[in-house]
Amino acid sequence: MSLSIHSDAFREVLMALTEMGLVTRDVPITLTSLSGGVSCDVFRVEIGGRTPLVVKRALPKLRVNVDWRAPPARSEAEVAWIELVSGINPHWVPKILGVNRERHLFAMEYLPSERYPIWKSELAAGRIDVDFAARVGAALSQIHATTAGRADLAKSFANDAQFYALRLEPYLLFTAEHHPDLAPVIREVAERIARSRIALMQGDISPKNILCGPFGPVFLDAETACYGDPAFDLAFCLNHFLLKSVWHPQWRDRYAEIYSALYRTYSSGVTWESTTVLDRRTARLLPMLFLARVDGKSPVEYLTKESDKAFVRKSARAMIEQPPESLDELARRYFAGSR
Repeated sequence: MSLSIHSDAFREVLMALTEMGLVTRDVPITLTSLSGGVSCDVFRVEIGGRTPLVVKRALPKLRVNVDWRAPPARSEAEVAWIELVSGINPHWVPKILGVNRERHLFAMEYLPSERYPIWKSELAAGRIDVDFAARVGAALSQIHATTAGRADLAKSFANDAQFYALRLEPYLLFTAEHHPDLAPVIREVAERIARSRIALMQGDISPKNILCGPFGPVFLDAETACYGDPAFDLAFCLNHFLLKSVWHPQWRDRYAEIYSALYRTYSSGVTWESTTVLDRRTARLLPMLFLARVDGKSPVEYLTKESDKAFVRKSARAMIEQPPESLDELARRYFAGSR
C-alpha cells in the first residue's frame, strides 16, 4: 500500500532520507508499506528512476494483542550485526545504505522477491530444498564460530535489555506464566540464556527472515542481536520446521529432512564448544520455544485450529517434562509421533 505524502510516516521517512543524504527535496519519491512483522515499519522507497531501497523503522510498541514494548534503539544493534556479518560473507546480508539513529531507522538495498524469495513462503508452498537448509546451517555456525569468545563483541553487543524485552520475556517467561507446573524449568533455562556469553546471537533466525538468494541465504531482521548463547539461534530456527509440520502435515517427512540437514551442517562447523553439550542444550530449549509459539506473546499466525494448538501443547509439554538428550532424539520423538 502506497503512503500518502501527507501522512506522518511519509514525512518522517522523507526527512530521514534527506538527513542521510539519500534524497533531495526536489526528487519525487513513493513509499510503499511492506510487511515488517510485529516490531517494525518497513517501506519500499522509489526515488525518481533510481533502484528502489528499503527503509526500516523500529517501533516502541509491538503490534500484538498484549502489551509488548521494546527500546527502539535496537535498530542500531541490527545495523551493527549486518555490518559485522558482511565482513564474514557479504552475500549473507543486505547492504546498509544509510543510518539515522535519532529516528531509529536505517536504509538498505532492496532485494526483489523474484530473485530473493522468502524462505517461509517456499516452505509453505511445499518447495522444500534440503540443500538450502544445509547452507543456512553452515552459514549460521560460521557466524557463531567467528564471533565466539570475543570480549570486544561481548561488550559492543551487550544488548541484554533488548534481548530480554524481545525474546526471553515474551517467549519463555510469558509462556511460563501460562504453564505454572512447567514454570521452574522454563525460568531456569531463560536465566541460563540471560547469563551466557558464548557467541553473537542474531536472535530471530526464522524462515520469514531468510531470503533464498542466488548465492545462498540472506539474513534479515537482526534487531534482537545480543552476545549470548548460540543455541538460541539454532533452536529458534529448528522450531519452525516443527511448526510447519503441524500447519502442513502432508510435508511432515520433508520438514524432518531439512531439520536434520540444517542442524547437521551447523554442528559440523561448531568449534567453540563440545557439539554434544551444545546439542543437549538446544534440545532442551527447543520444546519451550515450540510451546511459546502458541502460548507466548507472539503466537504464529497460521496455527488457528484449536486442535493444532492442543497438539503443540501436548507435544511440547511431554518434551519439557522429559527432555530429549539430543536433537536426533527430539526428532525421533516428534516426527515419528502420530496425531
